[in-house]
Amino acid sequence: MTGETADVTDDAVEPDPSTLLDPGLGRGRANALRTCLVTRVTQAPSGLIRFVLGPDGAVVPDLRARLPGRGAWLTPTRAVVNEAVKRRAFQRAFKSKDAMASDLADRIAEGLRADLRQSLSLANKAGCVVAGFAKVESAIGDKAGVAAVIQASDGSADGRRKIVAALHRRHGSAISCIPVIDDLSNEELDMALGRDHVIHAALVAGVGASGCLARWRRLRTFEGLATTAEEAGSARIGQAVSDLHDD
Repeated sequence: MTGETADVTDDAVEPDPSTLLDPGLGRGRANALRTCLVTRVTQAPSGLIRFVLGPDGAVVPDLRARLPGRGAWLTPTRAVVNEAVKRRAFQRAFKSKDAMASDLADRIAEGLRADLRQSLSLANKAGCVVAGFAKVESAIGDKAGVAAVIQASDGSADGRRKIVAALHRRHGSAISCIPVIDDLSNEELDMALGRDHVIHAALVAGVGASGCLARWRRLRTFEGLATTAEEAGSARIGQAVSDLHDD
């Protein structure tokens, strides 16, 4: 039945959640779609998060959809995960009243943050990251420009305004097309890039940059935040540009 369940209407009979379990990517029917336990929307597995039941009875997020065992799928947002916990959807799906899903949304968020840090580390090793205020400012002004700006979430407002000023000089009214990744702290950036006191960094074009932006969008989608460059950039940069004009 996996991949065949349509959206549930008021008159439809909801399927047994346990019939939506599957063995994970590469183990079942090729190119099969998956169905969210909560919304009943069917889509490609890349647009969902898979969960398996651990040996201790805990519900485990399988972010890469590779863990053994039959798994359940959810739309990848905090709101849907919380709704699944509230409805005891995992207990029904795994046919186990002891299936534990406490703090599940927070565990997923931390896993997605870890993925973002790892992808940033890989992008750095691939030469797709520059760090330090002067280097970021220079990269913004280069002909190639930058694919995204990275700011420590606990960095100073003054440093942010200066970077925004550089972006504004380079892009003018198109400034919101540059994503601003400010979801990681100074400590997390240090960890990802293997250096101390990273407040400002930037992604330059390359395969590593594309992967990092994909992980960033996945984290922000889960948290219900803007994911497009225009949406994510405009809210933050717009305020910073306003601050610049006020000065």
